[in-house]
Amino acid sequence: MKNIVILTGAGISAESGLKTFRDSDGLWEGYNIQDVATPEAWEHNPVMVQQFYNERRKTVLEAKPNAAHYALAALEEKYKVTIITQNIDDLHERAGSSTVVHLHGIITRSQSSINPELTYPIDGWEIKMGEMCELGSQLRAHVVWFGEPVPMIEHAAMICTSADIFILIGSSLAVYPAAGLIGYIDRDVPKYIIDPNIPSVNVRGEVIKIQEKATIGVPALVDELLKD
Repeated sequence: MKNIVILTGAGISAESGLKTFRDSDGLWEGYNIQDVATPEAWEHNPVMVQQFYNERRKTVLEAKPNAAHYALAALEEKYKVTIITQNIDDLHERAGSSTVVHLHGIITRSQSSINPELTYPIDGWEIKMGEMCELGSQLRAHVVWFGEPVPMIEHAAMICTSADIFILIGSSLAVYPAAGLIGYIDRDVPKYIIDPNIPSVNVRGEVIKIQEKATIGVPALVDELLKD
């Protein structure tokens, strides 16, 4: 059974109605990134940061997987599939994908403010101020902020070295270290990029470019791969 490794970015979730922090106005839902997505922001105004992620979580829970998410789950009929995602939503899991690596955390879990390895499920959409982890620190969203280490990046790099097929979906490859993962794919591995705006990539070997939004390009490619 061949290994397919898929790296997904904000473009796939945008089609389910989830806005990204790289929208044209440079803001994320009207907020400056430095005010809501850094350790300094949390230290300066934890109530505002908590409220921001509670609102994002509510939006995620109301969103539904789209045709691209479901198509990727269908690949498991014939392939061993690992999805590495830059997204903090759980749409891949809800569509049925069984192996998903979240590089930047997942908003549907909480974590300790002092030990990011302590994570917990959230009942509903809200983390309240005063809710503590087992060490007595305030719970926050299980999301990797700018300036924090990306704990899953080495694991993701190892996954990429084992790919027989690689697919990049909905990512501008503008955020590091995630953008560097494509460099771990072997030269001879078929590489597909699906995006309305194909990003510039510097990789070894051939790249097959599918200039479509995810809900169009992904199901078409999956149909092709399932026929092989």
